[in-house]
Amino acid sequence: MKISASVSYIRISPRKVRLIADVVRGKPVQEAIDILGFTRKTGAREVKKLLQSAVANGEQRGGVKNEALIVKSIMVGPGPTLKRFRSRSMGRANMIKKRTSHIKVELTDSREV
Repeated sequence: MKISASVSYIRISPRKVRLIADVVRGKPVQEAIDILGFTRKTGAREVKKLLQSAVANGEQRGGVKNEALIVKSIMVGPGPTLKRFRSRSMGRANMIKKRTSHIKVELTDSREV
């Protein structure tokens, strides 16, 4: 059984979130949540909340316990970029790009891997 959850418009760069997603991909859910709890990166909290949401979806819809779940895939894609300008010398301006992310996680039973 596939269980999924997604979150959009997270105000963290996709490059930074992918570093965290690579750490927990393919691990059992409880181990992944424990790893994210001790990771000191900013996006770890968002990915942890997303994993907990996916586990809650599985318990509510399919009655699946989280001991049997494995993180099958985590996909991190770019969202819209917020463009801001900062003034520079001699009347010029530099663009500041504030990037956003879309994250999608899929969990599966350990026997379906």
